[in-house]
Amino acid sequence: MPRRGERRRDFRHEDPDLGPVRVGVRQVVTPDSRGKKRVLHFDPSQFACRTLAAEFADEWVEYIEVTSRRTGTASGHRQGLRMFCAFVDEHLAGRAPEASLARTDPDLSMLLLAWEQSLPARWPRGSTRPGALAANIRILVNRRQRHPDRDLAPRLAQIAGQDHSLSWGVTQELDEFSRKDKAALVKAAWEDIARLRNRLKAGWDMIVAGRHPAEHGWSRMPDLLWALAHRAVSPRELAKTVPFPLAPELAELIPDNVRTEGQRCGMRGYFLVRGLLNQLYPNERDLHAFRVLLVAATGHSPEEVSGLTEEAVEFTEGGVRLTMIKNRARRIHRRAFTRIDAVNAVEHVQEYADRPRLEVAAIVRQLMDVTAPLRDLYGDRPAPLFLQATLPPSFEFTVGRGRLRLFGRWVKEMELDLEGRIDIRRLRKSVKVEKAVAFGGRITDIADDHHQETFRGHYAQGTTLRMISGQVITTAQQSWFDKAIAGPVVLDVAAGTALEEAAPVLAELGLGAEQVEDLRSGALEMGVTSCRDPFDSPFSRPGDLCAVAPLRCLECRNAWILPSHLPQLLLFADHLDRLRTRLSPAHFHTLWGQSAANLAAVLAERTAAETAAARHHIADGSATLQLPLTARAEFDA
Repeated sequence: MPRRGERRRDFRHEDPDLGPVRVGVRQVVTPDSRGKKRVLHFDPSQFACRTLAAEFADEWVEYIEVTSRRTGTASGHRQGLRMFCAFVDEHLAGRAPEASLARTDPDLSMLLLAWEQSLPARWPRGSTRPGALAANIRILVNRRQRHPDRDLAPRLAQIAGQDHSLSWGVTQELDEFSRKDKAALVKAAWEDIARLRNRLKAGWDMIVAGRHPAEHGWSRMPDLLWALAHRAVSPRELAKTVPFPLAPELAELIPDNVRTEGQRCGMRGYFLVRGLLNQLYPNERDLHAFRVLLVAATGHSPEEVSGLTEEAVEFTEGGVRLTMIKNRARRIHRRAFTRIDAVNAVEHVQEYADRPRLEVAAIVRQLMDVTAPLRDLYGDRPAPLFLQATLPPSFEFTVGRGRLRLFGRWVKEMELDLEGRIDIRRLRKSVKVEKAVAFGGRITDIADDHHQETFRGHYAQGTTLRMISGQVITTAQQSWFDKAIAGPVVLDVAAGTALEEAAPVLAELGLGAEQVEDLRSGALEMGVTSCRDPFDSPFSRPGDLCAVAPLRCLECRNAWILPSHLPQLLLFADHLDRLRTRLSPAHFHTLWGQSAANLAAVLAERTAAETAAARHHIADGSATLQLPLTARAEFDA
């Protein structure tokens, strides 16, 4: 069973008015990232290779309709078609009208390869566009090949059936905002909302004292605001009628660069009306603060937050329940956000005296308060929460969905010094990273609003998570390094004869009286060294007999090297020397490097007399080295 919110579905929207289409022009209707239907056209008559362009266009239309691709993908395929057809026109010249997917002459396979090789020069190094465009064209050619009633040149089919040789490029993942930058964004957003609420309150309070400008004059702000709020005067008429020079309170509404002398009165009138509307309704710039707070509080994408509507909000006794739609993933999320300690915000934001905490219910309620007059004027229902008042150059006052562009300009106006790229999506990554740290890396809990694969591919690359991963890797490496350097215990002649006298010291090392006696008597002999406990080997499961002795004894922390082991150590050194001549340096170092290093250190501590005596025992045949059969063969694989 899929988890709640994972069911995919096609969101229904009203079909756009296609209107009349010229003969031969292909078109597809695809949904964009917001779910709104878009119409894309492709006209084969724009190219000299009309036959080829028409064949590609037919495959393009059918492919987009069958696979239900979105506008971005459909537009990418269309871009590839236009570029390849223009390339064919340029290189075939007079023979371009003869080009066809079904003909062997002219040969399009060589043109396809040449076109693909020319793509990387058009984009920066590492771009993903060349590889994507080449793959899009090959997808359409391969689709034609699978159709039984459509001919395709054999050579072109063979080339298109293979993978292109272009690099797929790399995408630069966005890094999350630091905790300092996130806190600065949240604080700036609250301050901007406070200024917005004061501005709108002052504007609507003035309306109470206002009357029709025709009765009281066209120079008082309360009267002008009253006329706009009650639709008594059109914006165009107001801009023409207001006398210049303006009163000081009205002049402050016009930007400084427009207020200067030499500007046309029409331009100053336009900015005056727009400034008056800003005293009554929020504009696009004002909505950035609400989006920042909602993304920081919910952890959901900016697309889901800005797409909220009236029917998607349900206030409850403990907070608010939101229904958020993510059209790109075709998923619906219904989540409840409580007021207690901002549970869903992960990070507890400091509570200011003049503003609420980072709570979703408080943010949504303030957003609905400031956009309430615009929702009354909005024609469709349910009305979006993010609404803005706009005044186009045509002076027709309109109410529309907030497009929320120029986030960087808002950051600059708020005088924020943020590190890295200014992108609202980085704020969502900050919340996801904090959530990952809070949940201890449990992906099933972190990826609650998308798939686990999405988290691994897009959100697990944050700086904080990389640092945590680095700490985990360093800890694991240190653990293995400690085991590696904790090699055998080496005893000289004096220490070997004083085993019984050193009982307190040996007890600290974990050796009892019985183990000491076994070491002295050779009961724990493993071939090259003695072992403190063969059933507690770091190379085998606890309780099992060590499976790697004597080959790995020189790397084991349980090994004890006594003076009597010197002949076997010399024989083992000879064995390693023979392996060194047969194996490559890299292979020998991987398998025997640590043993060889430890053995060299042990032999270096022996005197020449001890080594000569050990060699004498080897020559007499009284000392032998017993190795398993696997030690006689080495494999590179």
